[in-house]
Amino acid sequence: MSDPLIRELDHYVVLEPGRPQEMLTAADTLQWLQGQLSRLAETPADLIDLPDAAARARRLLETACELELEPGVVVQWFAIRLEPPGDR
Repeated sequence: MSDPLIRELDHYVVLEPGRPQEMLTAADTLQWLQGQLSRLAETPADLIDLPDAAARARRLLETACELELEPGVVVQWFAIRLEPPGDR
């Protein structure tokens, strides 16, 4: 099970092969993950019993940090904490 503090974070860095890294909100990261899942030929076994794409993306966000789209092609996402300028 993932660390509960991760779920409190609301920004993620996403990495895709051949593209610059992006910083997304948690909501945008969920949408991004849904898009990545839609590229798969088969749904991963640990996600297949979930009711829909949103639930699958949520499970991935909470329990993983990478998804292999095809052999050798992996996308990754990492929770980050943004600090306001005065909080350093």
